[in-house]
This record gives sequence, structure tokens and C-alpha cells, in this order.
Amino acid sequence: MELSTDYVGEKLLRDLEAEHVEVEDMTLHRCATSFQVLVVSVKFKGKSLLQRQRLVNECLAEELPCIHAFEQETVTPEQWTPERQR
Repeated sequence: MELSTDYVGEKLLRDLEAEHVEVEDMTLHRCATSFQVLVVSVKFKGKSLLQRQRLVNECLAEELPCIHAFEQETVTPEQWTPERQR
């Protein structure tokens, strides 16, 4: 399976009803397929960090076995707004 930032981003946007997604391909700096993502979704409201990360992992369950390293930041729209203004 060949993964791209566009593919991962679109899947997260669609499946998590995300307001905003950023996907950075970190593969060039590592030995194998690596991504860093920021996901802003109302689905994270009221969820712990672990629950949020599990939602992302469930969304990408088919793709994760092909990814060597995966970093994620998961925030609600309310949490993201102050960061965006910096």
C-alpha cells in the first residue's frame, strides 16, 4: 500500500468529520514511512488524549501496519483556535 499525505489527510477529514487536518510526511528524515498529523475534530470533545488517539488509530487501522512512525496531535476546535492565532 502506497500512502501519501493527501490520502491520509482526506481519510482523517472524512472519517473523523475533522474541521482541519495537517499531515506532514517525515519519511525523508527517517528510515521508513513516517507521518506527523494534526487533527482538529468536534468528535474529540469530552474525550481523553488516549481516546482521541484511539479514534485516529481506528480510522487508519488498515494503513497503520504500513507506517513505521506515526505522531499525532488531536485537539478540539476550541483548543485549536488559540493556537491558530499565535
